[in-house]
Amino acid sequence: MKDVDVTKGGPVQTEDALDECGCAPSPRERRVLWPAVSRRGALGVGAIALATLGAIGGPLIAPAFAAEYPSWDDVQRAKANETAKAAEVTRIQNLIQALADDVAAKRALAEQAADEFYVAQQEYFDAAYRADQLQLQADEQAQLAVDAANKAGRVAAQLYRNGGDDTSLELFFSGSAASADDLLARLGTMDKLIERNQAVYADAITARDSAQSLSDQAEVQRVERDRLQQVAEQKMVASQRAADEAQAALDEQNARRDELEAQLAALQDTTARTVAQYQAGVKAAEEARRKAAEEAARRAREEADRLNQGGGGGGGGGGGGGGGSVVGSGWARPSSGWRSSGYGPRSVQCGSGYCSSGFHYGVDLAAGCGSGIYAAHAGTVEYAGYNGGYGNYIKINHGGGIGTGYGHIRPGGIFVRPGQWVNAGQLIASEGNTGNSFGCHLHFETYVNGYPVNPINFMRDRGVSV
Repeated sequence: MKDVDVTKGGPVQTEDALDECGCAPSPRERRVLWPAVSRRGALGVGAIALATLGAIGGPLIAPAFAAEYPSWDDVQRAKANETAKAAEVTRIQNLIQALADDVAAKRALAEQAADEFYVAQQEYFDAAYRADQLQLQADEQAQLAVDAANKAGRVAAQLYRNGGDDTSLELFFSGSAASADDLLARLGTMDKLIERNQAVYADAITARDSAQSLSDQAEVQRVERDRLQQVAEQKMVASQRAADEAQAALDEQNARRDELEAQLAALQDTTARTVAQYQAGVKAAEEARRKAAEEAARRAREEADRLNQGGGGGGGGGGGGGGGSVVGSGWARPSSGWRSSGYGPRSVQCGSGYCSSGFHYGVDLAAGCGSGIYAAHAGTVEYAGYNGGYGNYIKINHGGGIGTGYGHIRPGGIFVRPGQWVNAGQLIASEGNTGNSFGCHLHFETYVNGYPVNPINFMRDRGVSV
């Protein structure tokens, strides 16, 4: 018979004694719960598990915590025996702690996955931008090569055209010149033309070679862009899954904690209160929680109504305009805010422990903290959650390779879920200051085949000014 300490400093109980009382943890619970894992340890184990599983190509998220929970009958039986009661107290204490550790660990994994998604997304955007710039340079050099070749052709035509005083045949007949001086002058002109044409020809060759080299570099960069796009998409899926599992762990904790704490209190109570009274308390707590949820939903509906009433108007402009109003193209302005930052290169700003990027892949629309954010077009929500520097972020797939992104949403301000269909102009979030942000605003992006394009031009082509 082997002694096992299951009380964190309390009496030592044997496995046989625990089995006799019917309150011993299952073999799975023994593996999960003993020895108890501290919050710091849980976070460390979670981070190691994420790195290890990712390295071998397995799931990025550890399996959800699961355990066998005690029933009220278990509690009632344990109260009749001091040994069994002590064991059941320890079991419940460890279950409560394990739920808390599971939530903490999964939140840490979700935050890590979201940060990795953000980094991968930005690396993809940067690679795509470099590929485009290289191709633009290649196209410019190719055009220079064409221009130089055409110029060389015109010079050659001038040298060898039929007729006129400067044709090559006439230059070789002294009779065509009034004197030797005249012939030498004409030969000198021909030499200058030939020299000029050789220089133009050399320019054409140089431009052609440069265009080819840049095109080759652009192709290499496009291959890297496509690889990074796949990585970013995989990270997005992993991040959403991690966020979902963190929420599931929190929901499990919320669903179990009240009852476990009531069971623990019943076991530790030395008064005449009965198990039935504690059960009634749990039911009352559940009813209170249900009413609180209904009240929160009512307030959310009121907030949505308020934000929707603030919408309307036309496409707006760089200085602002109605958000959420759908125009004839089926597109809507995502915010009523004024444009506080445009698309493209910008000066880097630093503050609050981070710096802004040197290239802005979207436009910023500032309507004020808590203002409504609306779907720019109908589509399916691909991502809804935390995303590193974007803070709370939503990505919508509109089909046909078109997508939109919405960043810096306030905490608790995401009103949609992944997989949900949304209509153009539908309220999806409210404006905040999460992530790498220097004030409340919406960071709005438009995507073509996954790559961000200038939202100002993109939305203008669809009848909306941002």
